[in-house]
Amino acid sequence: MKQELDLTQGSVPKVLLQFAVPYLLANVLQALYGGADLFVVGWFDDAASVAGVAIGSQVMQTVTGIILGLTTGITVLIGIASGAKDGKELATIVGSSVWLFAIVGGVLTLLMTALHNPIAVAMHTPAEAMADTEHYLLICSLGIPFIIGYNVVCGILRGLGDSRTPLYFVALACAINIVLDFVLVGGLHMRAAGAATATIASQGISFGTALWYLHRRGFAFEFNRKDVRLNGRLSRRVLTLGAPIALQDALINVSFLLITVIVNQMGVVASAALGVVEKIIVFAMLPPAAISSAIAAMTAQNYGAGLTERMNLCLKSGIGMALVFGVGVCLYSQFLPETLTGIFTSDPAVISMGAQYLHGYSIDCIMVSFVFCINAYFSGQGNSWFPMVHSLIATFLFRIPLSWAFSHIDPTSLFWMGFAPPLATMVSLLICFWYLHRQREKMRTFARKT
Repeated sequence: MKQELDLTQGSVPKVLLQFAVPYLLANVLQALYGGADLFVVGWFDDAASVAGVAIGSQVMQTVTGIILGLTTGITVLIGIASGAKDGKELATIVGSSVWLFAIVGGVLTLLMTALHNPIAVAMHTPAEAMADTEHYLLICSLGIPFIIGYNVVCGILRGLGDSRTPLYFVALACAINIVLDFVLVGGLHMRAAGAATATIASQGISFGTALWYLHRRGFAFEFNRKDVRLNGRLSRRVLTLGAPIALQDALINVSFLLITVIVNQMGVVASAALGVVEKIIVFAMLPPAAISSAIAAMTAQNYGAGLTERMNLCLKSGIGMALVFGVGVCLYSQFLPETLTGIFTSDPAVISMGAQYLHGYSIDCIMVSFVFCINAYFSGQGNSWFPMVHSLIATFLFRIPLSWAFSHIDPTSLFWMGFAPPLATMVSLLICFWYLHRQREKMRTFARKT
């Protein structure tokens, strides 16, 4: 299999952009899974069905965040080994990851299928949306092995510098998902259950296609069946790198769920409006998320090759690129928010309440342009604990308390709650700037001593 890009060579902004664009397109298409579900349900069903899909997909997003965090450990380790040109280490990482994530997939699937009803109840799901939420959660939980398999394959490919091939897998799956959504929800009126069925069917096809591709193309380094075994040392390293990111994503998504619980008590319209805005924000965050993922992979390869200055330039270039998108989304949302919230629903009350929430929330798109890139910079060097710590501080000491407090200013509106996310992210950003300054002072001190 030919490596698409050598991330240790060439112009940093150009290579970063070349790697990030396919990643961005793949993430956009992957986000269309949930977006297409909500869009089709919003146009063919009532607010209860929209709320069911919104709540269910919010829970599944938490599970997916855990999976993505863990597979980031694969990407970073493969990137470092690839930068060091260590083929034997690459083969061992790939082979061990197969066993490790087969175990993770089995555990997550059993937990989610067993707990789908208690989770829906714990979410304070409105009574009208309870059945739809339970159906969506149960069916999507059965598709967790497909989610894990796809992300493991993509994590391996991206660690090797190939961000283009995963785009093809997800494009196929997205097209199938959209078609099935219209057939099952619009044609057969299966409501949330139809949307969930379409999602797991498309994910299964994506994973099958990815496996077929790897079987046909192989790797640029020697890899055979003997390498497919659980290596304790590398499994621990994958988990050591990936677990903090997974825990960070999981707890942050838990915070979203807690905020959903707060809003659910304001009624089904507020619940649906929150779900609509969260989908919009998911799409708005895709460019900085894709750029930060490219930074993590590029930093890992350059870290393995010992190219420190190139790593620093990668961070600066990534922040600049992310800001272009973040500022654009924020400005648009200040003046035309209804045109965005109206994409996912035709209910005037949901559109209006969602627009109120989006006014403040969209400011967060600027803040995360910095935070995502800085987190990726450190994760690519194998330091995934710092991003986790500052994110949890901002989330649990600021975002949730502020959301709760702001919800009491005007219980009939989501306007004030929209300012909780950017205020919390500002805390993260200040901690990031302090840590960057501290690390660079350490490097300068070390350089003077040597």
